Amino acid sequence: MNLKQQAASHAITYVKSGMVMGLGSGSTTKYFIEILAEKLKSGELHDIAGVPTSEGVAQLARVQGIPLVSLAELSPGDAIPALDLAVDGADEIDPNLNLVKGLGRALLREKIVESHANYFIVIADESKLVTRLGQGPLPIEIVPYEAEVHIRWLNSLGCRAELWLEEGGEPIITDNANYLVRCWHAHGIPDPYQLARDLADRPGVVEHGLFLDMTDLAIVAGLEGVQLKERK
Repeated sequence: MNLKQQAASHAITYVKSGMVMGLGSGSTTKYFIEILAEKLKSGELHDIAGVPTSEGVAQLARVQGIPLVSLAELSPGDAIPALDLAVDGADEIDPNLNLVKGLGRALLREKIVESHANYFIVIADESKLVTRLGQGPLPIEIVPYEAEVHIRWLNSLGCRAELWLEEGGEPIITDNANYLVRCWHAHGIPDPYQLARDLADRPGVVEHGLFLDMTDLAIVAGLEGVQLKERK
C-alpha cells in the first residue's frame, strides 16, 4: 500500500456499524471510501450512511454502494444534526492540527459537513505536515459577482491572490456555482485566526480553507509507519 492507503486503512478501524459519517473529498479519502465499501460488501460493517462533501464524492459513493443521506434528513424537526464521524484529507496540517483544505475544490461543503461531526479524523501522508500554515496556496471560495474586486481586496492582506483557472483559461466553478481564488503567503500565514476573522467579515467571500480547532485526530502515514496525532 502507498502512504495514502495506509492512512485510510488505519482510519477505517474507527468506523463502527450503525454510524452516520461525513465522507470527505480528495485522493486520500477516495481510498477510504473504497475500503469502506469493501467492508460493507463483506458484511464486516453494516448500516452505514454517508453525507458526501462534493458531487464527485457522492457519485463515487453511489458507484461503491454506500448509502447516502443529507444532514437535514438526519434530525427531524428543528434539531441540529450530528454525525458520528467525519473522515477527510488535508493539504496542510500544523502542530496544533489546524488545517489548510480545499485544493480538491470542495472546501465549503467539507466545512459544512465536518462542523456537524462529533469526531473529525484527518488522513494524510507525512508530506502534509508543516510547521506553519500557508506553505502552499490557501483556497478561498468567492461569489462570481465583482470577483475582480474581491481578488484586489485579498491582495491587500499581504498575500498574492489569483483567480483559480481551468487549463483552458476559464474560472473554476465549484459545486456551489462560485469561483475559487488561491492565495500565496511568502512566509506562511502569521496569524490564521485573525485571517479567518477578516475573511469571514468580507462580503463576497463565501468560505476559506482554514479549518481551525476542528480536527480531533490526524492519522499520518510515513516511511516509518503511521502516526496518530490527537488534538491537545
